[in-house]
Amino acid sequence: MKVPNTYVIVFSVLLLCAVATWFIPGGVPQTWQVFSALFEGFSQQAGIIAFVLIIGGAFWIVNSTKAVDAGITRFISKASSLERFPLVRRLGVGNIVIVLVMLLFGVFGAVFGMSEETIAFVAVVIPLAKSLGYDEIVGVCMVYVAAHVGFAGAMLNPFTVGIAQDMSGLPLFSGMEYRTLCWAVLMLIAIVCVLLYASKVKKSRSEACPDAMGQVKAVEEQKAGVAAWLTFALITLALILFCVHYASECVVKVGQGEFSAPWLLWTATGLFVLLSLLSLRSSVQMYVLNLLAFTIVFMVIGVMGYGWYLPEICALFMALGIAAGVASGNLADNIAKEFIAGAKDIFSAALVIGFAAGIIYILKNGNAIDPMLNSMADALEGAGKTGALGMMYGIQTFLNLFIPSASAKAAVTMPIMAPFSDMIGLSRQATVLAFQFGDGFTNMITPCSGVLMAVLSVAKIPYAKWFRFIWKFILTLILIGFLLLLPTVFFTLPGF
Repeated sequence: MKVPNTYVIVFSVLLLCAVATWFIPGGVPQTWQVFSALFEGFSQQAGIIAFVLIIGGAFWIVNSTKAVDAGITRFISKASSLERFPLVRRLGVGNIVIVLVMLLFGVFGAVFGMSEETIAFVAVVIPLAKSLGYDEIVGVCMVYVAAHVGFAGAMLNPFTVGIAQDMSGLPLFSGMEYRTLCWAVLMLIAIVCVLLYASKVKKSRSEACPDAMGQVKAVEEQKAGVAAWLTFALITLALILFCVHYASECVVKVGQGEFSAPWLLWTATGLFVLLSLLSLRSSVQMYVLNLLAFTIVFMVIGVMGYGWYLPEICALFMALGIAAGVASGNLADNIAKEFIAGAKDIFSAALVIGFAAGIIYILKNGNAIDPMLNSMADALEGAGKTGALGMMYGIQTFLNLFIPSASAKAAVTMPIMAPFSDMIGLSRQATVLAFQFGDGFTNMITPCSGVLMAVLSVAKIPYAKWFRFIWKFILTLILIGFLLLLPTVFFTLPGF
């Protein structure tokens, strides 16, 4: 049985909502409006759509420099060389590599929503996993599963936390403290499960494995040229000027508290200069990787210390893309082509956002949202906050099996779920967290996920085999996710 295209599913929901307006008491029947809904949806979510396209284009430019690939290769090489130490041999270099690689990709998933990028890294890490005595599934877990568990428990992911909080009227990346704890718990569970499976696989293999790095293809790094040094000089000058004018205005807000931190921007700038000089002496790829790292650092400072929002973050990542392209010696035309390729690659997500926002337009235009919220409140009356939160979590988890796009589900569900949480006395942050978990876990099992199917294709793992391996793990994550939601009901958490 073939699963319909995501656009077909979303448009079908739009049609159902239009039909529902004919029967909802007090509703205004929607007819021809279903054809203008896409335009209205794009108009209402223009900021989010532009944000997604710019971020996608910028990351594509960074990926084209092979900087992240080079960083991963170096990381794997250093980790494998630790076997000469007795303690490392006792713990097992394979176990250490699994933990370090999973933590790395878990951070990538949590901070900038790495998803599609894992496809390329799976091809790099699987040979390492095999050479350490493991199988393809362990290699996929080290990259894909780690990134998506980090994605689910993210604290800074712009594609889940950022969009959902924006649509819920919450400060960007607020509630980071508890989300960081959730990320740590989920990553710990993921790492333990993978280590247990890897241990079983290693025991079952009878043949000795070759040298760990023997099968890993190293990325050819390039010496930093004049262009890279020029971008460093210009960025350093811009940062110094920014510090002179704005460092004293930095007021960091953490949860409900805040404190003045005029030193923070100067410290970050000093570290950028020092690490840039070291990375430039190494290779242009290491310098681009350094640019990416400090883009994230300055994004956090900007959001927490200066109240940055989508325009400023877009500007920061646009600058990252251009700087990475120039530093790598690309001409302006090539940088533009890479940016367009990245925007094109993620445009499907932007299009779904427009369609999904069109659903909300139909419901609002048909005066259907208030009756729906009242019906939900009546249906959940007596269930209590815990029951209501659990049901919202269940709805998000179920929807994700058919619509794995986080931005699409956020556009469809958050404008309804957020006001509903107000009606029953739940924190909107709890609703966002329920969306986060519901979106992230089942991405790793649904055949509707293009990323999952691509990863399995690269790894040459049949879907049926993957399903048999992953379903218990997914159920475990879903249960842990519900338990992590409970403190948002019974305790006062920072930012919640």
